[in-house]
Amino acid sequence: QVQLVESGGGLVQAGGSLRLSCAASGRTFLTHAMGWFRQAPGKERESVAVITWNGGSTYYADSVKGRFTISRDNAKKTVYLQMNSLKPEDTAVYYCAASALDSGRSIRIGIHEYNSWGQGTQVTVSS
Repeated sequence: QVQLVESGGGLVQAGGSLRLSCAASGRTFLTHAMGWFRQAPGKERESVAVITWNGGSTYYADSVKGRFTISRDNAKKTVYLQMNSLKPEDTAVYYCAASALDSGRSIRIGIHEYNSWGQGTQVTVSS
């Protein structure tokens, strides 16, 4: 199991950018797919972006396609979420998560498919 710590959240105006980071500890980071999820007040947690163990495959929710980019640096055990052209509806707590299923080789978008979670970082986009 990996331990995850997110950073980089904050308050930004609509149209602005933020870069979230998720630092992992533990020896098995390389065998995990990594995902970013978000949860807005009163809404269910949803998948935003996912990346496989080597970055060979990625997934994006329709709502963020073309605006968000997920990447990972396995040497630094860190996964990133670059968020551009932010909208007020992107306001949420963003969570980093790790999935050990299939040794990280598959795209996983279900919350139940992730076994490690960070504490979350708040992103607020003002109009």
